[in-house]
Amino acid sequence: MNVRPLLAIIPARGGSKGLPGKNLRPLAGLPLIAHSILFARLCPEIDRCIVSTDSEDIAAVARHLGAEVPFLRPAELAKDETPMWPVLQHAVRELEKGEQQPFGSVLLLQPTAPCRLADDVTRALSLLEEDAKAAGVVAVSEPEFNPRWACVEEQGDYMKWLVRTPETYVRRQDVPPVYRINGLLYLWRRDHVLNASAPQYEEKPHRMLIVPELRAGDVDTERDLVMIELMLREGFIQLPWLSSPNATSKSGK
Repeated sequence: MNVRPLLAIIPARGGSKGLPGKNLRPLAGLPLIAHSILFARLCPEIDRCIVSTDSEDIAAVARHLGAEVPFLRPAELAKDETPMWPVLQHAVRELEKGEQQPFGSVLLLQPTAPCRLADDVTRALSLLEEDAKAAGVVAVSEPEFNPRWACVEEQGDYMKWLVRTPETYVRRQDVPPVYRINGLLYLWRRDHVLNASAPQYEEKPHRMLIVPELRAGDVDTERDLVMIELMLREGFIQLPWLSSPNATSKSGK
């Protein structure tokens, strides 16, 4: 099944309770949303990239960076409780109006996960192309602690293991690895996005794109923003567009 053309969607709602105005908060001298826009311009596999927002301010910043903002998201799709899935469905349907060729796949690039590399998209597309059964690919990473080994809960005033297994592990190194969904990247077949009511991770087969935990930071609080800024400044994370003198120009993809 063909995964091209590839549509990338950057969702950027104006409201945010955890970190007000977070999509426009500065990170490494650029608005947070800029990192996803500039990243998309470096990915040759992305055939079209749009920003879905309800905010005129975000739309103006996105357009200044050369991004396409073909519509303003309806208010009913920009509430605190609005799931991401109908936002993606709305964008695909709006963009396919009058188009002769539908998209092959949909790439979700959340602005709050700015530390992607172009190779992440290349590897995700390869996984989806090579596996006809897969509905999508989800970025995951191995956390610093393993919940099979370290996580407990309280039951009846006493500590119990959160994950109970028949095996008894005596060394942390022997415990099978566990991964977490980190929000860095989601890729789905276009038909799955339009026909399913939700991602359906368990009901429909999904492949895992394993990325380093170091790049899996997600901005939800002021502390998150500070930590990513620190890792960029100290060189633990390197983003190609930050070293390019033409990073914020409108020329290019």
